[in-house]
Amino acid sequence: MNGNEAAASQDAAGAARQAMLIVLLTAATMLAFAANSLLTRLALQTTAIDPTSFIVVRLASGAAMLALIVMLQRLRLPSLQKSWPSAVLLFIYAVAFSFAYRGIDTGAGALLLFASAQLTMIAYGYARGERASLPGVLLALAGLVAFLAPGAAAPALLPAGLMTIAGIAWGGFSLLGRFSQDTPVGNTASSFIWALPLALGLMFLQRDAIRLDGVGVAYALLSGAVMSGLGYAVWYWVRVRMTAIAAGSVQLSVPVLSALLGMMMLGEHLGAERWLAGAAVLAGVAITTLSAARRARQRKG
Repeated sequence: MNGNEAAASQDAAGAARQAMLIVLLTAATMLAFAANSLLTRLALQTTAIDPTSFIVVRLASGAAMLALIVMLQRLRLPSLQKSWPSAVLLFIYAVAFSFAYRGIDTGAGALLLFASAQLTMIAYGYARGERASLPGVLLALAGLVAFLAPGAAAPALLPAGLMTIAGIAWGGFSLLGRFSQDTPVGNTASSFIWALPLALGLMFLQRDAIRLDGVGVAYALLSGAVMSGLGYAVWYWVRVRMTAIAAGSVQLSVPVLSALLGMMMLGEHLGAERWLAGAAVLAGVAITTLSAARRARQRKG
């Protein structure tokens, strides 16, 4: 084997190792995002911690982890002037997400969160003149309506509404991050840091209802520091090494993983009709995402 062949072989081996690393890290981050729903549901269903305390611990630990990563990478944090809209949306998401999980199953909550976030971003694209697959949007909306339709397994209206608000806020947060000129990790770290005073203010207002619990605090620490802070830092590294279609597609696994975790850890059961409705939502989002990506490539070409 000559020098050129040896170099080509080493390059191929290096590319294969990086591809495997991306696959493993992608699977780990999707599992981490799904675990956020499980940990929140576990904390609020099986321990005495109240939602506000869970929010404060989650945001504080997430901010600490992200700040550490920012320092290690020697990144700059955006100013408050740049960060406050994202911080407010992150706070709204965290509050609605946590209070919703007092009364909605893990998988149902994750599906509503994902669907409302994706539909918010799709609606924003339509408002800007972008066009995707109308059948895909209609399929997702029809699946969402079917999922929420009255029935024995339907989620309660108030928790479902709160999770929809959480998804809309998360969709807005994602859009702000997409158009930000700052690094994704720095932008997210700044948002967590500035959302924390809002959460502390909520804790002061809810001081009579505060209930701390050791296990509940541990769940919140895991959710904030590991699943959110570290999880998003790893995801940002992986995302830039994937195509937009692949990045959008793998996120479809999060509601499914959340539902499976809820079934294994909490004995939850969605029912066949909810699974079908959820599958329609995910299929509609996938069709719309693929259509939008194809149109974007055609415009560039």
